[in-house]
Amino acid sequence: MRIKADFDLCESNAVCVGMAPDVFELDDNDYLVILSEEVDDARAEEMRQVVASCPRSALSIE
Repeated sequence: MRIKADFDLCESNAVCVGMAPDVFELDDNDYLVILSEEVDDARAEEMRQVVASCPRSALSIE
């Protein structure tokens, strides 16, 4: 599974960072960085929750 971000929508609220810090982080300028776009299918439910929790609906799963 692949995690994608729409950086035009993202406000770097860091909700995803708090939920999955091994997948997401904010850089020194407070911009979202996806550390690992490819996520193991075993984490599918967790990633669905992270995507659903994004306040700007900037995250998606492919």
